Amino acid sequence: MTLDHRLIDLLVCPLCKGPLTMQRDAQMRQSELVCAADRLAFPIRDGIPVMLESEARTLDSPSAAAPLE
Repeated sequence: MTLDHRLIDLLVCPLCKGPLTMQRDAQMRQSELVCAADRLAFPIRDGIPVMLESEARTLDSPSAAAPLE
């Protein structure tokens, strides 16, 4: 299951309200929504974005936030 691109355009980071970019895994499946400002990656599970800070993965380097769309 994939997220509709229109939905992704409406979602913002729950912390800073900034834009999110889609990250894809090796099989080109949607895997995370990334906030470059907060350096956090929010997981997508079964096509549903989990927008909780406690579930987000911290990005170690600024280049890790580069979109793979």
